[in-house]
Amino acid sequence: MSKKTVLTGITTTGTPHIGNYLGAIKPAIEASENPAFNSYFFLADFHALIKCQEPERVARSTREIAATWLALGLDTDKATFYRQTDIPEITELTWILTCQTSKGLMNRAHAYKAAVDANRDAGNDDLDDGVTMGLFSYPILMAADILMFNADIIPVGKDQVQHIEMARDIAGRFNHQFEPLFTLPQAQVDEETQLIPGLDGRKMSKSYNNTIPLFSSSDDLRKLINQIVTDTRAPGEPKDPDNTLMHLYRCFASEAESAAMRQRFIEGIGWGDAKKELFEYIDAHLTAPRARYNELMNDLGEVEAVLHKGAEKAREYSAPFLDQVRHAVGIRSLTDNSAGKQKEEVKEKAKSAEEIARAEEGRRRAILMQIRPLLEQVEQAEDKAAAAQALVAEKTAQVESLKKKARQKAQNELELLTEELADFL
Repeated sequence: MSKKTVLTGITTTGTPHIGNYLGAIKPAIEASENPAFNSYFFLADFHALIKCQEPERVARSTREIAATWLALGLDTDKATFYRQTDIPEITELTWILTCQTSKGLMNRAHAYKAAVDANRDAGNDDLDDGVTMGLFSYPILMAADILMFNADIIPVGKDQVQHIEMARDIAGRFNHQFEPLFTLPQAQVDEETQLIPGLDGRKMSKSYNNTIPLFSSSDDLRKLINQIVTDTRAPGEPKDPDNTLMHLYRCFASEAESAAMRQRFIEGIGWGDAKKELFEYIDAHLTAPRARYNELMNDLGEVEAVLHKGAEKAREYSAPFLDQVRHAVGIRSLTDNSAGKQKEEVKEKAKSAEEIARAEEGRRRAILMQIRPLLEQVEQAEDKAAAAQALVAEKTAQVESLKKKARQKAQNELELLTEELADFL
């Protein structure tokens, strides 16, 4: 069975936090170890430009995200890790797909509709005010990211499922219009990735300003964990074990450790003690990758080299595949007449198949004329089933007694007899 291709993009607009690690990075790296999958991970720096016009932020985020994935143990010999902007085939494919994508499809994109609704609610006469073509056509760039490597599975949050469906629509239209070159991708949504709580108990998100940066220093990590919102129950009072501290602890701990900590909440552990234990557990878990992250951030040439290696690996697929796409839409050498030749070959094959079918039908009619008297005997018999079985048995014995050419003729008659008398056998 052929391997499935899994593809994940990481937009370079922020600093990785614990929610990113638990919800996306950790499961993705673990999945990349599975030899049944081809894993592609890329820094989506073109996507970053859609919503971020701060050059230094985009550049800093690109460095931090690349170093983070490597520090957490991504094996780039097993997975393909690259920067989106290092693959020129993606932007060319984006244009080709743009020419095949209806504006109506883009009108239905959630991000665009949200921008239009915001303008309408604000009483703005220009419903497209502030809408860039990057925002409007973002799903096409995302489709190109996916289709460039014919990815089968795309792990995404619920808010991105629509974009995977759009990629399927775009791929299906191209396949129908030109050649069936693209795999139709499937979205993979893990409900747990939506449930990593932040400092205030809501989903950990930069938009809520409630994140815990993944590689904060020990002192900063302690301060942030101490800011996690809890209730007013005092030490000794039983506490609801389904709280933010317990959830974060469970994400790092084993089942046995989680069960023990859950019991301590029920028995009334103080919030201060619980925060202290959570800090110590997470800090111990992140000490080694934090040290590696700091090494990489101090030697970005090593990170750059890894990304270049990933781009070369990715382009071994993307460059020849884009050639196929270009050829399919008619972008070819002036001396390339392969399309005409292919059409002629198809016609010849169709013609040959038609001739074969006619010849087969003629052969069948000739045999049927020869065995017609036998079929009529069965039709006239009182016990048609017995007559049919006896006739087939007699013909079978005859086939076995004959040699070569005579046998083949008798075998052809036997096959047609069996077919015609199927209702009686």
